Amino acid sequence: MAHSEVRKGKISSKGMRNALKLFSYIKPYWVEYAFGLFFLLGSSLANLAFPKLLGDLVNSGTEGEIAEAMTRIGVMLIALLLIQSVFSYFRTVLFFNVTEKSLADLRQSTYNHLIKLPMSFFEKHRVGELNSRISADIALLQETMTSTLSQFVRQIIIISGGITLLVITSLKLTLFMLAVIPAIVLLAVVFGRYIRRLSKKVQGEIAKSNTIVEETLQGIQSVKSYTNEFFEMLRYRKKTLEIAGIGMKTGRYRGAFTAFIILGMFGAMVAVIWKGAILLAEGEINSGQLFSFVIYTGFIAGTIGGLAGVYARLQRFIGATEDIFGIFNEDNEKLKELDSTMVKKNRLRGNIEFRDLSFAYPSRPGERVLSNISFSIVPEQTVALVGVSGSGKTTITSLIMRLYDNYTGEILFDGKSSRDFDLEILRSQISIVPQDIFLFGGTVGENISYGRPGASEEEIYKAAVQANAMEFIENFPSGMDTIVGERGTQISGGQRQRIAIARAILKDPRILILDEATSSLDSESEMLVQEALEKLMAGRTSIIIAHRFSTVREVDNILVMDRGRLVEKGTHDELMKITNGKYRTLSKLQYID
Repeated sequence: MAHSEVRKGKISSKGMRNALKLFSYIKPYWVEYAFGLFFLLGSSLANLAFPKLLGDLVNSGTEGEIAEAMTRIGVMLIALLLIQSVFSYFRTVLFFNVTEKSLADLRQSTYNHLIKLPMSFFEKHRVGELNSRISADIALLQETMTSTLSQFVRQIIIISGGITLLVITSLKLTLFMLAVIPAIVLLAVVFGRYIRRLSKKVQGEIAKSNTIVEETLQGIQSVKSYTNEFFEMLRYRKKTLEIAGIGMKTGRYRGAFTAFIILGMFGAMVAVIWKGAILLAEGEINSGQLFSFVIYTGFIAGTIGGLAGVYARLQRFIGATEDIFGIFNEDNEKLKELDSTMVKKNRLRGNIEFRDLSFAYPSRPGERVLSNISFSIVPEQTVALVGVSGSGKTTITSLIMRLYDNYTGEILFDGKSSRDFDLEILRSQISIVPQDIFLFGGTVGENISYGRPGASEEEIYKAAVQANAMEFIENFPSGMDTIVGERGTQISGGQRQRIAIARAILKDPRILILDEATSSLDSESEMLVQEALEKLMAGRTSIIIAHRFSTVREVDNILVMDRGRLVEKGTHDELMKITNGKYRTLSKLQYID
């Protein structure tokens, strides 16, 4: 499914079951919805009564009735219009109220379930696709619930009620109308569907031409460096000429369609009136009945033509509900809201042990990333994970945070299996400072407080001081209220790192994971960040993912990874003594003694 489009579904039994699930969100507001249906029924019946009264008004004049009868029917028509207007107003307001409240509940449920899904789910789904489900799909549900469903019910009432009234008026003329009008409407629907396909094709080609423009402007340096301006101009010219060709073909079909509608629909109406005039001359109907019959015929023809569009929207509605409720079929992580007493009762000492652990990512089940890993870390110890890219260092930290549960072997915290901990208890005591810091688009203060939502201003300030962050925060014109921009792009790398450290300090974790937080910084920033990290690591179990071996010489223990296996462990001095050892070889490559 494209990010910007909603998949068109088929109306099947499975699709209907998904659609019916939506009504569980309407159930709390069933009284308002029932009143909405009542007003919908009333406005539709009023719509059906209108042509009948117009016919009676015509008859009242032709049959020489007194002016009082004409006035009475005229007053009834005005009253009917007022009733229809009032009923339509309340129907629209009630359906909108129920829809907005129901979809607000659905949005919350979808987001709440989505955000608690495991990492394995997000590996298989693109962010654009998931965002589309909450935005485009639910927007389509909104359109359907507020207008399409009511239109569908109204059209069914008008068609069935209208045909019933036509049969009562004149069975002969009704049979003649049903032989002529539906065939013309069916041809118009088929014709219109083909034109819509052409229009959709034009939109698709325009999207491709826009892609050419976007790519060439984004890569303008490459275009110019290879002197490919004329190549790109030719490519764009071909695409725009294709669009023009399809557009002109669409124009020809639209012209033919317009001519067909004029000829077919008006011709059909003329045929009905011609047949009605014959029956009028034979005395089988009167002029008022013929007048009502013609209006009812127009109503029914227009309604049958509109059913195709409503049906297409209902198909998309079914597809959207299937996509949305497909999310709810995924098992989430069953997280519970934390409180301070829960954390105090389950406070970790910081001991970590891996026992014969093996792991493969759910997206690549046949490819082992870790094989038979065993090691232990004592509380408040600092341990470094080293090895070339792809050796499994980051995977180990992901498993410590229990982002994946499909491993074999055991991970123990203070001698207790990680699977025996509630996820929220475990993760609340682990913090990570990655190399690539993600900041939210709010203020500096909001980003620091993300470590512990609800922290006081004083606590946020103290965390910033400990992280050596106040040095630059105080220089911002708005201080803590400074907007960092999307992903923190308005501040430097060193500043982002210190905000992340302040966030971790505020969280006060027992286990700290550092993904070489200083590797991409300049010397001055690195010194400030390193000083902040040393404060943060004090009194905690710390795990450092090391890319530069010069940063791990003083740690308590080094775990050397190679192709998913733990091949060596020990201090820097111990590992450097191993002849032809992996650590010693990598160290020599970085010129470390």
